[in-house]
Amino acid sequence: MPSLKDLKNRIGSVKSTRKITKAMQMVAAAKLRRAQDAAEAARPYAERMEAVMAGLAASVGGSDSAPRLLAGTGSDQVQLLVVMTAERGLCGGFNSTIVRLARAKAHELIARGKTVKILTVGKKGREQLRRDFGHLMIGHVDLSDVKRMGYSNAQGIAKDILARFDAGEFDVATIFFNRFQSVISQVPTAQQIIPAVFEGEAGASTLYDYEPSEEGILADLLPRGVATQIFTALLENAASEQGARMSAMDNATRNAGEMIDRLTIVYNRSRQAAITKELIEIISGAEAL
Repeated sequence: MPSLKDLKNRIGSVKSTRKITKAMQMVAAAKLRRAQDAAEAARPYAERMEAVMAGLAASVGGSDSAPRLLAGTGSDQVQLLVVMTAERGLCGGFNSTIVRLARAKAHELIARGKTVKILTVGKKGREQLRRDFGHLMIGHVDLSDVKRMGYSNAQGIAKDILARFDAGEFDVATIFFNRFQSVISQVPTAQQIIPAVFEGEAGASTLYDYEPSEEGILADLLPRGVATQIFTALLENAASEQGARMSAMDNATRNAGEMIDRLTIVYNRSRQAAITKELIEIISGAEAL
């Protein structure tokens, strides 16, 4: 049975922890508003750009002059997995869900005899994947110094991926991230970015005449499309991270409150038992006289 002093110290410790988790929850709530606005503002732009490129891609079809980013290398043997997680923890299952999806994909590809390469964005993804797939990692992007995610950050990652593709290091590239839905709901997502895959409507080519040619415009738009998809994923991740952290810290704060209540009851019972014991000893001593 812990002593009264030990119980009192533990109650004080849990109260201090509750103050920290409450502060982190409030900070995450403030950051979430800004991150959510940025993610939602980027979605229409990304969707419209995808629709335009989908129309151009449909008009190009299986042409021999189709850009390599659209047509691919003709093989899917070497797969690049770009795993995008947070730089910090204390955000519930945010990082684990992304890593779990990427790990399942890697195992599936390896079972099919494919060559897998992994590029990590964010420290937590690298830490979790290094144990099983350390020998498959070819690079890491550190964003720990970035206070506010910008398009330039996505451009840097896109340039690295495109340079590797031009050098023939891989055939297919897929990014993994969490798509933000709400504070309590983030959807782990795998999205192929090379070769380009479009899910939007392919009717844009019937509405516009392009100069100099669809192939020429696509050759310029596709690298920008890769950067846009990466930027959208980074913004979705940023909003998802703050939402997950806010929810996790709220749960931690409530759990700390419940623990304080339980410890206070134990403390009061122990204190009452000690007082009762002392009174019994005093009364017994007086009766003995």
